[in-house]
Amino acid sequence: MTSGQDQRLYYLDAVRALALLLGVVFHAGLSFMPMFIGWAVMDISTSYAVAVFVFISHAFRMPLFFLIAGYFTCMTLRRMNNKAFVVSRVVKLGIPLFIGWFVLRPLIVAGWVAGGQSMQGGIDIHATLTQALEVFTSLPSGFLIGTHLWFLYYLLLVTGTVLAIRTIMGLFPQQKVQLQRWVNCLFNAPKLKPKKQTAGRAQLIVSFMAKGAVCIVPTAICLWFMNSWGIDTPDQSLVVHWPAYLLYLGWFGIGYILFTNEHVFERFGHMTLAKGAWGVAALVTALVLTEYEMQQGHPDYVLLKGTFCLCYAIMMWTLVPATISVCRRLFSTKRAWVQYIAQASYWIYLVHLPVVVWLQIAVAELPVHWALKWLAVCVATLAVALVTYSTIVKNTFIEKVLKGKVAY
Repeated sequence: MTSGQDQRLYYLDAVRALALLLGVVFHAGLSFMPMFIGWAVMDISTSYAVAVFVFISHAFRMPLFFLIAGYFTCMTLRRMNNKAFVVSRVVKLGIPLFIGWFVLRPLIVAGWVAGGQSMQGGIDIHATLTQALEVFTSLPSGFLIGTHLWFLYYLLLVTGTVLAIRTIMGLFPQQKVQLQRWVNCLFNAPKLKPKKQTAGRAQLIVSFMAKGAVCIVPTAICLWFMNSWGIDTPDQSLVVHWPAYLLYLGWFGIGYILFTNEHVFERFGHMTLAKGAWGVAALVTALVLTEYEMQQGHPDYVLLKGTFCLCYAIMMWTLVPATISVCRRLFSTKRAWVQYIAQASYWIYLVHLPVVVWLQIAVAELPVHWALKWLAVCVATLAVALVTYSTIVKNTFIEKVLKGKVAY
């Protein structure tokens, strides 16, 4: 591994940790939304600023996570054979998914029941615990659904799909090389000298159109078939939610391919004023169009939804590389605290949701500004997760499981 790759891995660890930690902040903000969205509890202090944050963060945090997961998957496959890799991923993803559901699902259900009771004036602990334990009486119906652990299920599906594609591509080495060249051209638009700008303008336009056709348009098509405007959360069934699956498969695949060319990856994460302007314009347009989501009788509903999906896709394809760019600037050198947070981030995300929900219930009726309560919920959740990580996870069998190092 070259020094450049070593250096890059430091900030990519930070990117992966940020994608997961952003999920904690995202969930912690849902009780402060200015409209009831079916969350466990609704705080007495709300703000539209929270709604904007939720909208923006939801557009890119999981695509970013799947892209980085694809990148590290390719890196890992360079170090081990397929059999060892499959065993590692089953341990790292499958065991937390299975055990985590049995541990966390009752806690989450209890939080939802308690949240509903608190909004009606009081909490009945006995009724809360009874309903929480009822989730086990309906098994196997409802197994592995209704938690934030859906991302592990889809990560297993996507990883298996990419392994299958990798095996098939291995039978056609010439086509594999051609695909890599095509990706290089797609993400590596040339920097033109002033004298060649006019002559090369057509080449840049073609490159821009190619990126739109290959990246933005397919993303917008996936968004079109979602049940809601935006990205669906596929946590209600083990039946594959195809639009979400294809969306995350695409991002995972991009990350996998980008690992093979460091220069192309750097170009992908390079932000320019033009990219930023396109992203901001798309973000603002998508925000404005959200008010039409429930107006299915609007004469221009199809046009409005199509425009929203396109803008949302552009926003996504701007925010993901922008986040990578920021992390590269801030965390390119090794920092002990960043590495520690990165190592703990998987555990933090696994255990955070019940803690977040119960803390939201605890502060929901307090006459305190929403921003202070949101901050308190985030800080307290991270404190609980980090304390448990340092005391019961780090340097134990649990950490080996989370790293996928138990069975080989």
